[in-house]
Amino acid sequence: MRTLCDSAQPGVVANTRVLFLPAAYTGPDDFVQAGFVTAVRERGLPLDLVFADVNLQHLTDRSILRRVRHELVLPARALGCESIWICGISLGGFIGLSYAERYSSEIDGLCLLAPYLGNHMITGEIERASGVAGWEPGELGPEDDERRVWRFIKLRASYPVEVHLGYGREDRFANSHRMMAEALDPHAVQVVAGGHEWPAWSRLWTDFLDRQFVQQKTQAAASNG
Repeated sequence: MRTLCDSAQPGVVANTRVLFLPAAYTGPDDFVQAGFVTAVRERGLPLDLVFADVNLQHLTDRSILRRVRHELVLPARALGCESIWICGISLGGFIGLSYAERYSSEIDGLCLLAPYLGNHMITGEIERASGVAGWEPGELGPEDDERRVWRFIKLRASYPVEVHLGYGREDRFANSHRMMAEALDPHAVQVVAGGHEWPAWSRLWTDFLDRQFVQQKTQAAASNG
């Protein structure tokens, strides 16, 4: 899996690492061009950033989670990273959710920007149940990926993973995002103007940084001062 890395301090492993999984037909360079690295460095945040290039073939042969685990997550732990976040956009968000559902103890948080949440069959089923709270996933097999993701969303509070959701109000998947938002704490949901596109995702990323990491940095500085 090809990666693009940007370290907070060259030669030093940061306590927190963010692993980025892209939308379909995008890659590591698109994150950089959209200002994701710049937003982190302008804020002086001690985050190591790793942008992965997801090959769609790895989805077809169902090797993607194994690759994320063995090429991204476990090596980060072996280096001494104390906190690992996955930031996934669209299809990358779906992969992040699938990873958290299976390996929840191995990551600390998910930043999901306009995640793909399944086809109309599953989202329509949840909508007819008046939302995820009333929906019952039933018995699931190992390849029921979309139902497993929604079961994770429904039971999110029982998993040790922090989940943040951001999406554009005009996003073509906004209806499924709103259903997911019902299962999260309101402070963990951010909605901005825009569609399924980089300008909205970039704004959501900077908002997430300010709410999650800048606030922590400010609080730590105040307690130490």
